[in-house]
Amino acid sequence: MANETMKIPQATAKRLPLYYRFLSNLHSSGKQRVSSAELSEAVKVDSATIRRDFSYFGALGKKGYGYNVNYLLSFFRKTLDQDELTKVALIGVGNLGTALLNYNFSKSNNTKIEVAFDVDQGKVGTQVGDVKIHHMDDLEKVVREENIQVAILTIPSGVAQTIADRLISAEIKGILNFTPARLTVPPAIRIHHIDLAVELQSLIYFLKHYPITEEEEE
Repeated sequence: MANETMKIPQATAKRLPLYYRFLSNLHSSGKQRVSSAELSEAVKVDSATIRRDFSYFGALGKKGYGYNVNYLLSFFRKTLDQDELTKVALIGVGNLGTALLNYNFSKSNNTKIEVAFDVDQGKVGTQVGDVKIHHMDDLEKVVREENIQVAILTIPSGVAQTIADRLISAEIKGILNFTPARLTVPPAIRIHHIDLAVELQSLIYFLKHYPITEEEEE
């Protein structure tokens, strides 16, 4: 992200890509302006929170008019560094890893899985999409040569910490961890955990114990 976003609350920063995706869709449909209420309905964030988020960046809209879609899109593209490509490495080309390679952030302007790694000799040297699969032994070398900044872990949890340590030694900046392992990394490394089993269990629990009322749907 651009320097100015570093001063805003982390909760706001996490919502910016959500706003950007919706604005991109609006722009593609030819819509010229949008209200905070319309944004709220689309991204499922209340209007007051959206106005507060936007207020950190100054006067982005006009009272009674709403927000200019083209202006907002341009502003958030710059804020989120959408014109600057971030290269990503995928570690572990199993079922989930293969799915991510086929998807390869096709709707993102600034993120691309550049390389992938696996220990299976049958996969090494092949490609999924346009991404070449390298052997895990070459991890540090390729990450440095390709100037990879972010890595996605879709590997067995038992080897996750070892691989994370190797990535850190190769000067990786961020890790998206799909394994159940809770990794220990230096303070300078940003790590986000995505445990699909935990998220699913949480969803089921809320479905059972916190049913959505008609008032909440409205």
